[in-house]
Parts: sequence; C-alpha cells; structure tokens
Amino acid sequence: MFDEIMRKFEGSPSQQAVIRLLLERGFSVSDEGRVVSGSIEIPNTQIAREIDVDRRVVDSTTKAILDDEQLRRIFQNISSIPSLMDLAPVLDLTVLTVEVTDADESGIVATVTGLLADSGISIRQTISEDPEFTDDPRLYLVTDDDIPGDVLNDLKNLDFVRKIELK
Repeated sequence: MFDEIMRKFEGSPSQQAVIRLLLERGFSVSDEGRVVSGSIEIPNTQIAREIDVDRRVVDSTTKAILDDEQLRRIFQNISSIPSLMDLAPVLDLTVLTVEVTDADESGIVATVTGLLADSGISIRQTISEDPEFTDDPRLYLVTDDDIPGDVLNDLKNLDFVRKIELK
C-alpha cells in the first residue's frame, strides 16, 4: 500500500516527503485540506518547515489527497496513537526493539509476547510497524520490568529475529 501511495507522487520527491510525514505521524487531512491531529489543525508552514519544503508543496499535496478517492479515505481516517517509548526512561520502563528477517511472517508478535508472558513480564504497550509503510519494520515492546538475560537469549535465538535492542 505504501508503495502504491508513493507512486501517485513519484514525480515529486517533495510531495512524497509530505506523504511520508503524514503517515509517520498519523496526521489526517480535513475536508478543507488542512493537516490535523484529531481536531487540532497543524499549520502547513509548520509541516513544510519540519521537512524543509515550501508551504505550497503541502497545499498541493493535501489537494491531491482530497482529489483522489483512495487517498482521501486513507488520510481522512488515519490517526496517531500515544507512545510510551520516549517516556520509558522517565517512567522507569524498558523498551525492547525486535528487528526481524521477514516482517510478513505470521506469528511474530504472538511468539515474542508469548515468550515474555511465559517469563512473567508484563507488557505495557506493543507497537508493530507496518511492513507496507516502512522499509525496515520493527516490533517495539514497552515493559514494566527489566528483561532477564536468559529471556533475551531466547528471543535472539528465534529463527525470525535479526536483532534485538534494549533501552
């Protein structure tokens, strides 16, 4: 899906940058062509400054979104979720990042969360990046407790795990 969306803007790397930001942040586009998060409007100048493009690029991108029925449905229904990952150090939580060899493989989340649950580790939040929207999707798990070394070894030894990281 991500590739299909980006192809619609293949002639404009600047518009692709706008699309990428909207998807990464979970920003919607209102009927008026304004970038919003919930009901809070985000000025196009702020969007443009964030990705170093002209404000008119943001305007033309939101217009193109509204003119395309498929894009309209996507960008009028996307939303962001609050993440505990950046708060983890403040709240004394642990963030486990799992990189896999093939994100399309089934059972990854179930296997990893099951392994943690079997070890008595409480999971506060799980975020799984969509392989359609990112080139190198990761699984993030925020836990109440530190993850013991033997559990980390068990995770690392799973066939589909390429890399794990703790923060």
